[in-house]
Amino acid sequence: MISNAPKVADGAKKLWSTIGKKTPAPPTDEAGVASAPSPENPEMTALQDRILALEAATADLHDQMLASSELIKALAEQNTQLIQNIEANRVRVLRLTGITAFVAIIAVAGLVLALVAHAG
Repeated sequence: MISNAPKVADGAKKLWSTIGKKTPAPPTDEAGVASAPSPENPEMTALQDRILALEAATADLHDQMLASSELIKALAEQNTQLIQNIEANRVRVLRLTGITAFVAIIAVAGLVLALVAHAG
């Protein structure tokens, strides 16, 4: 997990930069598609309505994808920070274990010396 944290963070940053650069296709003007919907051609009007609905749905999906990739990036950065904190805590525990063992050895040696001095 510790060795994979930088890979996950880099992958999230690449995803964010890739998605962040992409912009949704600009919606086309209705005037460019047809001058005005005609009651004589309801199929064309229905198709234009579907195209507009699909463009709106695509824009919504793009916004959701941006938000999701931003969240993934933030979570990856937090994961990296947590891994760094865990590693720092692991080092501290090892140091404290060594210090505690050293103090215990000194205490036992002092107890042995006190017992020898008292017995002799």
